[in-house]
Amino acid sequence: MYTNKLKSIYLSILLALICLLLPWSGFALTMRPDFMLLVIIFWLIRAPNLCNVGTAWFVGLFVDLATGGIFGQYALAYTITAFFAVSYQKRLVLFNGTQQLFYVFILLFISQVSLLIIKTFAGAQFMGWTYFLPSISGVLLWFIAVMFGLDVGGRSRGN
Repeated sequence: MYTNKLKSIYLSILLALICLLLPWSGFALTMRPDFMLLVIIFWLIRAPNLCNVGTAWFVGLFVDLATGGIFGQYALAYTITAFFAVSYQKRLVLFNGTQQLFYVFILLFISQVSLLIIKTFAGAQFMGWTYFLPSISGVLLWFIAVMFGLDVGGRSRGN
C-alpha cells in the first residue's frame, strides 16, 4: 500500500509538471492554474506522512528549474503554502465542500502573494490584478475534480 501511494504521488507530480510545461500562450497562460501546487496541496491533505513541507520545497525547485525564473522563488512559495496547509490539515476533515474550496483558494493566494513579494524585491513591476487569476482558475479546477469524484476529505485510510 505504501509503495502504491508513493507511486501515485510521483505520477501525479509528473503529470502536473507536464501540464506546467505545455506551450501555454495568451489568455490561457494568464489563467493557467498552478498545477504543481494543486497536486502538492492534494497530497498534503490526503497523505501528510508521505508528502510534506520538504516535498513541497523539492517540487518548488523543479518548478524553478522548469520556468527559468528566480531560482528558489517557487521553492519558498510552495514551502510557505505547505506550512499553512499542514497546519490546518487535521481541521480540514471537518470542513464542508464550500469551506474546503475557500481553504484551497487561500492556500493558492498565499503562494501567489509570496511569489509577488519575491518578484517585487527582484525588481519586477506589478502585473495588475490579472496576476491573481490562476488562484481562481485553480479553485475552479479543484471544484471540477471534486465534482468528478476526487476524494479530498482528509487523511487517507491504510497509512
